[in-house]
Amino acid sequence: MKKMALVLAAVLASGMVLTACGGSGNAAKETTGNNTSTTTTTTGGLDLAVQVGPDPETVDPALNTAIDASNIILHAFETLLTFDENNDIVPGQAESFDVSDDGLTYTFHLRDGLKWSDGSDFTAEDFVYSWKRLADPMTAAPYAADMLSMVKGYEEAAAGDIDALAVSAPDAKTLVVELASPCVYFDKIITHASMAPVKKDVVDANGDQWALAPETYVSNGPLKMIEWVPGSHMTFAKNENYWNADKVTLNSLKFVLMEDSNAAYSAYQTGEVQMIKDIPTEEIPSLQDSPDYHLDPRLATSYTIFNTQKAPFDNAKVRMALSLAVDREYVANTLMIGTVAPATNFVGPGISDVEAGSSFEEVTRANNGGDFFNVSDYEADLAKAKELLAEAGYPNGEGFPIIEYMTNDAGYNKPVAEYLQSAWKDLGITMDIKIVEWSTFTPTRRAGDFEICRGGWVYDYDDPSNMLNLLASTSGNNDGKYSNPEVDKLLEEARSTADKAEHYEKLHAAENLIMEDAAVSPLVYSSDFYLQNPKLKGTWHSPYGYWYFMYATMEE
Repeated sequence: MKKMALVLAAVLASGMVLTACGGSGNAAKETTGNNTSTTTTTTGGLDLAVQVGPDPETVDPALNTAIDASNIILHAFETLLTFDENNDIVPGQAESFDVSDDGLTYTFHLRDGLKWSDGSDFTAEDFVYSWKRLADPMTAAPYAADMLSMVKGYEEAAAGDIDALAVSAPDAKTLVVELASPCVYFDKIITHASMAPVKKDVVDANGDQWALAPETYVSNGPLKMIEWVPGSHMTFAKNENYWNADKVTLNSLKFVLMEDSNAAYSAYQTGEVQMIKDIPTEEIPSLQDSPDYHLDPRLATSYTIFNTQKAPFDNAKVRMALSLAVDREYVANTLMIGTVAPATNFVGPGISDVEAGSSFEEVTRANNGGDFFNVSDYEADLAKAKELLAEAGYPNGEGFPIIEYMTNDAGYNKPVAEYLQSAWKDLGITMDIKIVEWSTFTPTRRAGDFEICRGGWVYDYDDPSNMLNLLASTSGNNDGKYSNPEVDKLLEEARSTADKAEHYEKLHAAENLIMEDAAVSPLVYSSDFYLQNPKLKGTWHSPYGYWYFMYATMEE
């Protein structure tokens, strides 16, 4: 066996033992909708309020696909392995794991004395139940195939025989996972929020409602939910039953639920919140030199999704024409004032290739002799766009139907929609803009109830497959319903090989086909820009778009 023992980072062992300040900590009566409960919070910690997004569609780890809800989930739940502030994988619920010599069997060794937030014992069987629930077609988890397809028995589980999934608990502290084929990034996958455990008896007793109230939102991470007022806020308190509770410096963490960036900015100015994710775009030029303003890299691509099942977007030439007609340099550096970078490929910078320290994007550029889009010569791409539109049967846009673009109104989303409307008008195409609230946007997009819409993906782990698998026919996150058997074949071969070089080779081939088909239209490589009180210390932002607040302190 190859021993893969992980040791907690020094930041958790000693450096994060920070002085707590602020905060009261008396027993408080919490109200959620029509439900009332009394919860005693921990004394002596920091009471922190932040804004990371609006009302989430769901905070069920198995059902969520949104980054804002993931930010909430990661504070309440902990996976087998997790990340530290250096973005290194460190022990979570598992203190170590072994991998068999053939790479097919992972054995995870859980910590002693693990508990749920309600004080009940936590065992390896909780992971068995949760992963089978994720695979269960009755759950309809969008991430199921992306996270579990490499596990032995997944196909049978996805067809309804969930006991076929090869995850088992020979004892309370041991979880065994058998893979159908080696997966060179399996340790990265299991850090994802969808792989978090949920409590069987609570889910069985409450069904889909279990994740809607503090009384039933039982978790195993640093914090526990104590209040949820829809449209207002969600409040979490320190989970005294968390294995590393002594290091958690928060007394409470209040997620203020706001979709309006102006309201968020006002709340920040008045001190109601100490950090906001959404800043009014018109305020950014005046804020860029402020110590409160942060512009952090994020492993993410923003793109336009075509519903490939609806004409005229079932025509690859139409999709490519629309994609080439976009001036990405203008969007990134003028419209979005340099807070992002123009996308030249689908997989962006920061994602590794086979060699240590290498870049998948740079290898793509070298292999192809350039980028997919000629960012420095937009006029050349626009000329190609007009040629392709004519070849598709719509010279100068003649006969092209009026189309509709769906987006939510946050950040630069509306200005980008208006730019696309103008850019495509130059092709002779009329586009209407449909703006919907975030809580409506995500389920509508997932259901395929659109023609064109805004899309974006923040990486869950450092492997290009995480982005490219979105375009697999079987992916629950394939909102545009794109399907290419050759792409599916390449992605499956990349997933199942134990040869790292072959893994990346197949992924490069898959990306080339995806771009040649114009399955989506990459727009920019996005960043996170946000405001945070300079006195707030001990927090960090990860390139996966998450903020970590559980070890925060406030300077006097």
